Amino acid sequence: MAKEVTGIIKLQIRGGAANPSPPVGPALGAKGVNIMDFCKQFNARTQSFEFVTKTPPAAVQLMEIAKLKKGSAESNRNKVGTVTWDQVRMIAEEKMSDLNAFTLESAMNMIAGTARSMGITIKGARPY
Repeated sequence: MAKEVTGIIKLQIRGGAANPSPPVGPALGAKGVNIMDFCKQFNARTQSFEFVTKTPPAAVQLMEIAKLKKGSAESNRNKVGTVTWDQVRMIAEEKMSDLNAFTLESAMNMIAGTARSMGITIKGARPY
């Protein structure tokens, strides 16, 4: 059976920096919490952080390569820029870990679809 909630304490503590000095100690002690156990558990759970960095969105990379400020408002009628299949391949290789694709060709198709929806034309014949 779960324990009954007897009180709520709101504190702002930096990760890994809980100690029994004020304001943490007195706030926890007044509610009957074991201060040292809380500090040890809190510090252990918040001492390390993992950061996952991802590549910029394909649309941003396409705009940089095509030297555009934004895509076309009517992508099926107004073409605003061009890129080559080699540039599409370069973006696909860079974004391969972030894309939901197993092969480079399917990743290139995803990037090409993004370009098409932005009003960017791809020059040349498909390399595959």
